[in-house]
Amino acid sequence: MITDYSIQAVAINAIPLIFAITIHEAAHGYAARKFGDNTAYMLGRVSLNPAKHIDPVGTILIPLVLILTGSPFLVGYAKPVPVNFGRLRNPRIDSIWVALAGPGSNFIQALIWAILLILLLGFGIDERFLISMSQAGILWNL
Repeated sequence: MITDYSIQAVAINAIPLIFAITIHEAAHGYAARKFGDNTAYMLGRVSLNPAKHIDPVGTILIPLVLILTGSPFLVGYAKPVPVNFGRLRNPRIDSIWVALAGPGSNFIQALIWAILLILLLGFGIDERFLISMSQAGILWNL
């Protein structure tokens, strides 16, 4: 994804990436609560606060090591949202919805970034930063 680690590249990618990770994890917790398990909600994990989803190793250490070593790719992960599947009203079916909630939120975000990109280009708004951020938002979420 990111091969240029300049300040500008970080600024363009940071907002879409933070939204992608945060909304993805919160969506799992929200879906679990909707289907009967309030574990994530009780632990404060159904939140749009990015700090609630930071995993010291997966969100900070691994990406940092990859950046510092000049890696051509960047990977990482967030702290998984706790779900007690036994508390779901219909565990067999509801667990599928809980699992799909995160990727579903990323798909919706990719669509929103795509709409923003289409609007910017369609109205001839030559704002390179927003155009690049929209493109990054699509890529990170897909």
